[in-house]
Amino acid sequence: MKRRFLALLVLVLALIAWFGGRQQALRIQPTWDNQVYVWQRVWTPQHAAALAQSRDLFPTLRVLGLQVHPREGWREIPVNLPLLKQDGRPLWLVARLDGQLTQLDEVAIRQRLLKQVQRWQAAGLQVIGVEIDHDAATARLPAYQHFLQQLRQQLPSSLQLGITALPAWIGSAALPGVLQQADSSVLQVHAVLSPEQGLFAAPLALRWVKQYAQITPRPFRVALPAYGMGLVGFDTQGAQVESEASIRVAGTSRELTVAPQQVADFLRQLNTRTTPHLLGLIWFRLPLADDRRAWSLATLRSVIEKQPLDVSWQVKFSPQALQNGLNDLIIQNNGPVDAPLPHEIVITAGECLAADAAGNYRLESEPQRLRFVLTRSDQLRAGQSRPLGWIRCQQLTPGGTLVTP
Repeated sequence: MKRRFLALLVLVLALIAWFGGRQQALRIQPTWDNQVYVWQRVWTPQHAAALAQSRDLFPTLRVLGLQVHPREGWREIPVNLPLLKQDGRPLWLVARLDGQLTQLDEVAIRQRLLKQVQRWQAAGLQVIGVEIDHDAATARLPAYQHFLQQLRQQLPSSLQLGITALPAWIGSAALPGVLQQADSSVLQVHAVLSPEQGLFAAPLALRWVKQYAQITPRPFRVALPAYGMGLVGFDTQGAQVESEASIRVAGTSRELTVAPQQVADFLRQLNTRTTPHLLGLIWFRLPLADDRRAWSLATLRSVIEKQPLDVSWQVKFSPQALQNGLNDLIIQNNGPVDAPLPHEIVITAGECLAADAAGNYRLESEPQRLRFVLTRSDQLRAGQSRPLGWIRCQQLTPGGTLVTP
């Protein structure tokens, strides 16, 4: 009888320990590090503030240092080496090899890359790795594997070799061989879809991460978007990408944005999963004060630190003196984070003589009701405002403004 009791007691204690361990495991969040791409091709005094203010968020930097394009040729980015030395963080040198290159000049790339690594190290930078960002066509992955194999043999053993990987490669039988050549990889889940599908789709990104984790034998990180971009010139030779700097191209334009809440929701779901080999996240890109398409650093911090991402819009009426009911309209982001412009703003008013929209909106007038409808998406940083239009109405209904995100 005593033996049965002891056996039952042991079984109960074992079950309690198992359930307790399971609950604790469910409560434990994965610990991922966060890194950031410094991707600007022109360095400005704003980099000093951006690096200083982001130091606690990103223990490691990924700095674009070299670019090869079929039309533009070689371009060594004029990085502010003294500033990076002063910053002192370990960093990766990133080489962007455009996917439109018909073939890689392996010898020239290796020579230039090694020379640049040596120059950065001689300047006092703590270079810990080289990342190759090459959008190779899936059919050319075997050739890319050979290139990486040769590069790995010539890199100093003290340097890590990393690559950017694309979701389009996941179904290729050649992918494992490519991944074997690198010490780690970065799965890019943004800007890999057609413009119609947008910059980022969380359900697809979750699926890609799961599939990739089952394929790669090495550690990897996920590259996430903290920016928007413009597509210009739809009416001419095909759309061109407009990023930090404006380009003058005839034709229509379109803005692609990623709402911070989209990425926060993705991370919350990713947190609930066990993902083998996943080390952390890399954010694209380090935000500068005048980079209107990148999230502000405050917004990026809020997403990383899982802070509330409440959006608060205000429509301001600015009466014009001696203009008989004329008001300029301003849309202002009063929330703590950047947000895409609202989809629609409805103002209830009476005895309206005239009205018009401005900027990213068009006006649809109805009796006692003015609808400002978004025609071109864009991101508005926290605390900033933008013209919405104007109205000349004799009666404004108190509380009669409705904003639809």
